[in-house]
Amino acid sequence: MRGRLRTALVIATAVGCVAGLSACAGWGGGASAGGQGSINVLMVNNPQMIDLQKLTPKYFTKKTGIQVNFTVLPENDVRDKISQEFSSQAGLYDVATLSNFEIPIYAKAGWMAPMDGYLAKDKAFDQKDIFPALRQALSADGKVYGEPFYGESSFLMYRKDILKSKGVTMPAHPTWQQVADIAAKVDKAKPGMAGICLRGQPGWGQIFAPLTTVVNTFGGTWFSKDWQAKVDGPGFTKATKFYVDLVRKHGERGAAQAGFTECLNDLIQGHVAMWYDATSAAGSLEAKTSPVRGKIGYAPAPVVKTKSSGWLYSWAWAIQEASTHKDASWKFISWASSKEYERLVGKEVGWSSVPAGKRESTYKNKNYLKVASAFANPTVKAIRGARPNDPGVQPRPAPGIQFVDIPEFPALGTQVSQYVSSAIAGQMSVSEALRRGQALADDVAETYRTREEK
Repeated sequence: MRGRLRTALVIATAVGCVAGLSACAGWGGGASAGGQGSINVLMVNNPQMIDLQKLTPKYFTKKTGIQVNFTVLPENDVRDKISQEFSSQAGLYDVATLSNFEIPIYAKAGWMAPMDGYLAKDKAFDQKDIFPALRQALSADGKVYGEPFYGESSFLMYRKDILKSKGVTMPAHPTWQQVADIAAKVDKAKPGMAGICLRGQPGWGQIFAPLTTVVNTFGGTWFSKDWQAKVDGPGFTKATKFYVDLVRKHGERGAAQAGFTECLNDLIQGHVAMWYDATSAAGSLEAKTSPVRGKIGYAPAPVVKTKSSGWLYSWAWAIQEASTHKDASWKFISWASSKEYERLVGKEVGWSSVPAGKRESTYKNKNYLKVASAFANPTVKAIRGARPNDPGVQPRPAPGIQFVDIPEFPALGTQVSQYVSSAIAGQMSVSEALRRGQALADDVAETYRTREEK
């Protein structure tokens, strides 16, 4: 936890001294560790990224002569390493996978190279084909700083055959209470099968990705518009108790350590009947080798007080400002996020594994729709329906659906997630977890209130 707090504080401090870069340590030009014909890429270990790693030598390096050296890490680890790398401008990595959380913050700090010049020359990339919501989310001050490898929202995935066997019909637009009732009915429908999988693993990008969307639709928020902390407020508390109770009663084994990957494996292996999480998971569920292929239904993110509650997220490519191989970096990004690469994945891996959710053209491709018909339309609806600037029932001081887009949130979210995860493990009450979280959130809020008063 201390490591994550330190890196987040580094971000916050560096962003605060953007106006006088000469006064900030670690802003040197730094040379990339790769040779002239190579680039170093730091990325998360999601399935689509692993496919990319396998395809790159034969289909990119062979064609361009540019060797790509990948460093692949789990989500929490890669976030820490990227924040350290970019805040220090070490230049060891040319390209990294950042999200729509980091990109506006890193852009303000001057840690990334804008891509507008490359886009102006690279007409084949077709920037207008990228979903508008993602183009906006990956830009700052009118400049493009990130290109999506894939985009996602969130929805509810469920075993159609299991629900049918219990005489249960999934509502077209389920509420969270309806989901909880269904989870109770299908729990233990088969030996060792839980009713639902919900992330419980600590990390602001792990448990709080789904949980914050639940908080939003229950009427809660991390902060009010005037920077009052609301972590122990009625909406936040009710949502968190609901979430913790649901996963403790009808959730997966080892829930306190289950993240995206664990829940994905649980649904594929038949250990759970439902899962609320990222739309990008559908590709793995419908892959040729998946034992649940064709058995999964897809419903919108459950709601309570809001009309929708799905998040908006993208793992996107960004070029470190300190990189000395920006041209080669763009060539890699242009290929990895291209229509051409999607066609390559469809041919070599399978159309269900295409890193989708980013291009309009993907959802007009007959080959893709042939295998993605079950989840393509729900995915597009979820992405287009996401409301980063208005995700709840009250005004917010900063954008973000499953996060609050401020530099301090990684440290705050991760610390509070430790407490909530402990509540899932039965080591702490939800009330105590949120009481501690409120104190941390209030420290952050006070900083912003003081700043606004000045």
